[in-house]
Amino acid sequence: MSPGGPDRCGGRQGGFARIRTPPRIVGLILCAALFQGLSRHAAAGTVPQWELGAGIVGLQMPDYRGSDEVHGYLLPVPYIVYRLEWIQADRTGIRSTLLDREETEVHLSLSASPPVRSRNNRAREGMRDLDPMVEFGPSLDIHLWRGDGRRFKLDVRAPVRAAFTVESHPRDAGVSLSPTLNFDVAGIGGRPWQLGMLAGPIFATRRQHQYFYGVPGNDARPGRPAFDAHGGYAGLQFLVALSRRFEKAWFGAYARYDTLRGAVFEGSPLVRRNYYVSAGFAIAWIPFQSSAMIERGD
Repeated sequence: MSPGGPDRCGGRQGGFARIRTPPRIVGLILCAALFQGLSRHAAAGTVPQWELGAGIVGLQMPDYRGSDEVHGYLLPVPYIVYRLEWIQADRTGIRSTLLDREETEVHLSLSASPPVRSRNNRAREGMRDLDPMVEFGPSLDIHLWRGDGRRFKLDVRAPVRAAFTVESHPRDAGVSLSPTLNFDVAGIGGRPWQLGMLAGPIFATRRQHQYFYGVPGNDARPGRPAFDAHGGYAGLQFLVALSRRFEKAWFGAYARYDTLRGAVFEGSPLVRRNYYVSAGFAIAWIPFQSSAMIERGD
């Protein structure tokens, strides 16, 4: 974790994650990471212009993709939804529709990753901490197919994000491209459950791979040789998400699996596992909403 990051509670036993409570900045970043993974599908209709509430998020994830150190997070989060024609802030993050045509849209896309305190990570012991990171940039969304009154959606999404560390003097942490094939279902078994599934490769620049997986010569030690990471292929991701809106509440959960086989950094001594698994859930109570209603399309 970064210098301002959370401390661990307890020790690692039997491969179970330790539970720790991060500070506010880390909590917001983890919340963004969770909701970014949930389905963006929403049925057309009339919805409140804004909604306000609060909830709780639970997450379990490795320190970084390829790490064998797994931790659990449990934290309170705000639930904020605001809808305009050209910008929306909701549980999937903040996005702006720059281009909206029948078959193509361009959104602003947001993602994030938590910090890693190297003194608490065996692979990175003695190395510089990894600061929390935010990523943002445009996403080209291509609508391939709509079925059963738009209940089913098949899209290709191609977000290109620039990454920056969250610290007093933010640093450029490279650029990533993660095109995915997305399948969304609105309504499962006659009930208003939303199901989202996606799969696709991840690519990133040398700067980003070097930030996570590079080992400078002065950090080399027995069992951790120097490693110079290159840009290129970073593995495949698979994600499934389920959510449901109730009258005054919302529930969402996701599970993600990445394989790092063939990634350009797979040979780094910081890669202890050639796969990545994370999962999370969120429950929100939403007592406040606007009396003004707006039309929301697909």
